[in-house]
Amino acid sequence: MEIERLRNSKVIVYFCGDRTIQPSNISSGAIRYIYDHLLAITKDGDKVDKIDLYLYARGGALVAPWSIVSLIREFAKKFEVLIPYKAYSATTLIAMGSDKIIIGKKGLMGPIDPFLETITSDYQKETSRRRIGTEDVSQYIKFIKERAGLTDQQAITPLVSLLADEIKPITLGRVQRAYSHIRLVAGLLLSTVTPKLEERRITKIIEALTDKIFLHGHGISYEEANEIGLQVKRPEPDVEKIMWALYLEYEDLLKLNSIRDAMGYFDGDNDLYEENELTIVAIESVEKLHQYRGNLKLKRMRNIPPNPTINVNLNLQMPPGQETEELPNQLAISLQNMLRQASQNMRDIVNEEIRKQSPISGIKREFIKQRWVELE
Repeated sequence: MEIERLRNSKVIVYFCGDRTIQPSNISSGAIRYIYDHLLAITKDGDKVDKIDLYLYARGGALVAPWSIVSLIREFAKKFEVLIPYKAYSATTLIAMGSDKIIIGKKGLMGPIDPFLETITSDYQKETSRRRIGTEDVSQYIKFIKERAGLTDQQAITPLVSLLADEIKPITLGRVQRAYSHIRLVAGLLLSTVTPKLEERRITKIIEALTDKIFLHGHGISYEEANEIGLQVKRPEPDVEKIMWALYLEYEDLLKLNSIRDAMGYFDGDNDLYEENELTIVAIESVEKLHQYRGNLKLKRMRNIPPNPTINVNLNLQMPPGQETEELPNQLAISLQNMLRQASQNMRDIVNEEIRKQSPISGIKREFIKQRWVELE
């Protein structure tokens, strides 16, 4: 890999596609395969001088960054992260645990305020998911006190009760745990950086990435990251060029420029769209290549009238003076079978026409046969 030659390092790519119809994120499940790459890189068991982790992802599991960073540090004397484009949320956390963050001209990091996802499942109803931002809860309380100007406890209490009515108390407890956990993890990651960061600088970075950026999707450019106090650096021009060229290759592999609107994948009246062996994550080094694959199915859902009754009666009309009983037995049986088949075909045609004309209510997505695949 050309980046290795230019930077005198060993490079591992961890690329999570953010294609609209089947996005992927940083996951603890990837650690097992990152470990394979690290073993292949350090064949003699000694630490290599430097490992570069080339990252692209919009976020992911908060439990993954610390495990990934601490694992890589077991194999490298120096650890740096390359960011060609998007590195949000959990991806930003991984970068915070590196000795240097190399950000390309289009590179963006993001806030690390976490989201909790609650799942409600009922066998009689469709599973529903709800995302709750930990900062949204604290900002609601802040709004009551600062923007609404309420300071009297009796006036504040019923408004806080509204929050408890909207979000279950046990979920609010989980929000507080996530709020505390993200600051703990961020501090641990920044404490691994070499040269060592001052405590005051660590505190400033954590506060900036959790409390002082109010929109979770905000992209933090090189200049802003530098102002916050992150250990960022611009790549050399030739490295910048190759970082972006490599991104374009993965963009093509993971089909990131394909149609964004899920409705655009359906052809005419066909309510089913399939892509088999779809790759959504890649982990690659000079020594190995792993891809996370599965079969994607999109089904267009319709509000079809329940159990429509369709009666089709076809009668055999004989020529004048000719009775059915006069036909040879085998011919009569064949004609009756043809009529039954024609009736069934008519019902199928009518049912299909009802389906086509029923309004679309949504799209159901399935990603099945998910697995990691090692390629040569």
